[in-house]
Amino acid sequence: MTERVRHSRVLLDTGPLAAIVDPSEAEHQRCVETLAQIEPPLLTCWPVITEAAWLLRRDADALRRLLRGAQTGFFTVLDLRDKELPDIEALYARYTDLSPQLADLTLLYLAARDSLETVFTLGRRNFNVFRLKGKKRLRLLPDEV
Repeated sequence: MTERVRHSRVLLDTGPLAAIVDPSEAEHQRCVETLAQIEPPLLTCWPVITEAAWLLRRDADALRRLLRGAQTGFFTVLDLRDKELPDIEALYARYTDLSPQLADLTLLYLAARDSLETVFTLGRRNFNVFRLKGKKRLRLLPDEV
């Protein structure tokens, strides 16, 4: 039997967040299986919560599960101050050609700020291009099969 790697200090993106709290999502099972490999809490930001809430707006139960996520220890919303917005804007300028969403840029900023290297995401297009200092790539979960 293969021992599974346990990941810690993992950033949580919108896709997996919505898929985990909504069992009807196509990626629900895959995300739940990946979640079992991660030490809680996952780390996220308000733009991710906002995007997930919008995706779940028609499912009151899933939206409630999302909003209870911090209380249950599933995730923690990292602090972000208004004085940090110019740094996120600089990332936007750097990656404008990708048309990145605010949530993705904020996760990239937090990764650099807090020395985080792993993102739980289903949106690999931008995260495959994003780089940390020293041109280091982020580790993306779930692992590609």
